[in-house]
Amino acid sequence: METTSRQVPQVPHAPVRAIADRLHSAAIHLLRRLRVEDKAMGLSAPRASALSVIVFRGPITMSALAEAEQVRRPTITRLVDGLERRGLVRRVGHAEDGRVQLVEATAAGKRLLQKGRARRVERLLKDIAHLPAEDQEVLARAAQLMEALRG
Repeated sequence: METTSRQVPQVPHAPVRAIADRLHSAAIHLLRRLRVEDKAMGLSAPRASALSVIVFRGPITMSALAEAEQVRRPTITRLVDGLERRGLVRRVGHAEDGRVQLVEATAAGKRLLQKGRARRVERLLKDIAHLPAEDQEVLARAAQLMEALRG
């Protein structure tokens, strides 16, 4: 297989656009299917997504959170207000700059997100377990490739 200077593999005889389109659709449909498991968390999809960013990125400014979630500042403020009312996040001052306020997950927020993730993983596990071993190996390799794509 040839590679370009960016180390992007050139797939011979493969319709790369069609692959990208199918991967895009499959990812969206899989995410929608897994979000069914999120209902038990009692959070809307936008709040669950914001909580996930806060948990995995650590204390974060509201501006950085809004950018990560691709929403405007007033929208992220409403989302964080709802999470804060439920005791899932808290606002804290920046250690070095008192003018900066950060949002961090509480222990309850981390637990809730972990439980939601465990439910989604369990759902996937059940689906994958029914596949032949060869298909499971293909999915393992596909997961590696998707991780590489995310950068």
